[in-house]
Amino acid sequence: MKLLLTGATGFLGSNLAKFLLDKGHSVVVLKRSFSNISRITDIASKLKFYDIDCCQIENVFKEQHIDVVIHTATCYGRNNEPFSLIVDTNIIFTLKLLECAINFNTDTFFNTDTILNKYLDLYTLSKKQTVEWLKKLASASKIKIVNMRLEHLFGTGDNVKFIPWLLSQLKQNVSEIKLTKGEQERDFIYVDDVVQAYNTVLNNVDKLEKWTEFDVGTGNPIPLKNFVLEVDRQYKQKYPLNKTKLLFGTIDYRENEIMKIIIDVSPLKKLGWTAHYNFSSAIEKLLQEEY
Repeated sequence: MKLLLTGATGFLGSNLAKFLLDKGHSVVVLKRSFSNISRITDIASKLKFYDIDCCQIENVFKEQHIDVVIHTATCYGRNNEPFSLIVDTNIIFTLKLLECAINFNTDTFFNTDTILNKYLDLYTLSKKQTVEWLKKLASASKIKIVNMRLEHLFGTGDNVKFIPWLLSQLKQNVSEIKLTKGEQERDFIYVDDVVQAYNTVLNNVDKLEKWTEFDVGTGNPIPLKNFVLEVDRQYKQKYPLNKTKLLFGTIDYRENEIMKIIIDVSPLKKLGWTAHYNFSSAIEKLLQEEY
């Protein structure tokens, strides 16, 4: 099968690229000419690259006859990017990609979404609006659209988000880490399990409707405090000289913080998928591989 993958230079995308190649698929990568490809240097010779800032998306589909698009590229807005860039990356680029997929008779389009779409910062607002477009276009075309709604993804090689920051603070042996009370629930899922979720859905596309959504998590949300305490416990077991103190409740929750999440992984399980790691074994694997 020939797959077009966006976001292959990122955390999730690089893991997907390696896995898909191992499964014998042909992988075409859309990236920017200035993208850092360090995460996929070891497999670069096996990938077909197109620099999206140097060519038209239509040319990729004309030349490659794509069977499936897996779209993971996104702009989180964490580096003070202008809101127009967030919209252009998360909405406009997604729709251009889907438009080409429809016009060139691609079978399936995977979109990567977030479960936390009620917290309307600019990132999640853009993701929510994209999904509204995708639902509309799925009903008006032949292509199958799969929306993968990810919970709190983490794992080896990640360098953004809360968990890498927490570990960096412990690694620096800072005197204290100021945190909220940590009562907000999150479903922490290891990247290997997320990749397997994509693979399970990919292998069962023929069973799906034109529009399908999957929640991607372990199905067992826990308070953030529990996760942080387990990271701290395992890290200090590995490095007993660490003296960092966790100060829960010293900073306020962000405005409109989501305290509880509703996640339903039963549709994924019906296809044969199950999470291999719980949050504790995932932390153990992460510390073994990176620290």
